[in-house]
Formats: sequence, structure tokens, C-alpha cells
Amino acid sequence: MRKKIFLWLGREFITLSCEGKEEMTATDQSREIFRRLDEELRGMGLSLENTVRTRLWGKDRESRNLGSNERVRILSGKARSASSSYIAPVHFDSNAHVALDLLAMRPLRPGLEKTLVEYDPPITPLRFLVYDSLAFLSGVTAVLPTLDDQMADILSRISTSLTSAGSSWGKVVRVSFFLHRSQALQALKDLFKKTVKAEIPQMEYAFVDGYSAEGKLIEIEVTAQKSV
Repeated sequence: MRKKIFLWLGREFITLSCEGKEEMTATDQSREIFRRLDEELRGMGLSLENTVRTRLWGKDRESRNLGSNERVRILSGKARSASSSYIAPVHFDSNAHVALDLLAMRPLRPGLEKTLVEYDPPITPLRFLVYDSLAFLSGVTAVLPTLDDQMADILSRISTSLTSAGSSWGKVVRVSFFLHRSQALQALKDLFKKTVKAEIPQMEYAFVDGYSAEGKLIEIEVTAQKSV
């Protein structure tokens, strides 16, 4: 397990990254990962309820699907978080089938709870959560013919979610792009710049081999501050 503690936006964040144990099935690997993550957080006076974002990695589609099912089961109720999932064999340093990156936050005031907002009608990922005046949007995707089509649809829906969360593109602090390896990074950058005029402090890019369904070419995660 890799752990990093850092200050960001005036709050303490913890990132935990963990791969499954090779001798287990993908489902059992996922359960063991969450057991270890919960144990690590409790040692810091936190719990899975402090989770604000998770990224699940599968070595193949079956592993991604099994890991995602287990995440839904374990991160329920107050432990629900913004989420995304990817198929990316090169992400792994071992022969594990499932890996997870978890981001937890220690709120400024003890006792603060997350506000969880679903899609309408609800689907597996949250639309977004708000925790201590910060909004964390789940990864957003689309199944449309081209990257141009998908970006237009995704960015429009993100704009709507930001407004619903009491925020805007001008308050976004990080955008994370997970682009299919078949696509060109510069094309993604040009499409984003064409639509979003705000200056984003942090932009990060990664390449993956697949998502929750065939035909998707990009998944975008957004973190923002609420407007005052």
C-alpha cells in the first residue's frame, strides 16, 4: 500500500493506493483491499466514511466489473463517494486483477457529513458529493460516435452538475482526464479549451484501455469549491 498525506485547499487529504493479493479472485481481492484501506484510515482517526473519491482499476473487463460490484457493496450509506473505474493492465506492478486509489478528507470541523446527490433516475455512481464546501463529481462518460461528440455531451453534463452543487467552472480546482489509448491527447486538450474558458489550476491526463462499457473514449473527473 502507498500512502500520502497532504494539505490542499486548507484541508488534510489522504491518498491510499493498493493492489489486490495475487492468489485471490478479483472479488476477494477487492474485499481485502477495502479491509486494508479501512484499517489504515482508522489508524488515523478516520474511516471509509471520510472517502471522497475512489478510482478502481481492473486488469481486464471481468476484473473491473467484479471489483466495481464489490465497491458498491462496501462503500454504501455514508461511505459512498465520487467514483470512476478503468481497465488498464499497465497500471499494475503485480499479477493482481484489481487495484484501488482512495482519496479521503479530514473536514475542518468534526461531525460534518457529506451531502450525496444521485442522478435522476439513480445509477451506480453518484452524480456528486459535497463535503465541507468542496464538490467531488464522479467520472463522467458517454457512448457516442466520436471524441468530439463525447466531450460536448460530458462537459455539458458536468456544467449542470457544477451548478447543482453550487459551483461553476470558475471554481473548479482540478480536472482529471482518462483518455482511451486510441485517441490523441492534443485533440482532447483542444476540445476542452474550446468549451471551457475558465483557468483550471490543476489538469492531469492519463491513458487507459477501457471503461465501464465499450465505445467510451474519455472519462472526466472534476473537483471544485462551492461558490461563496
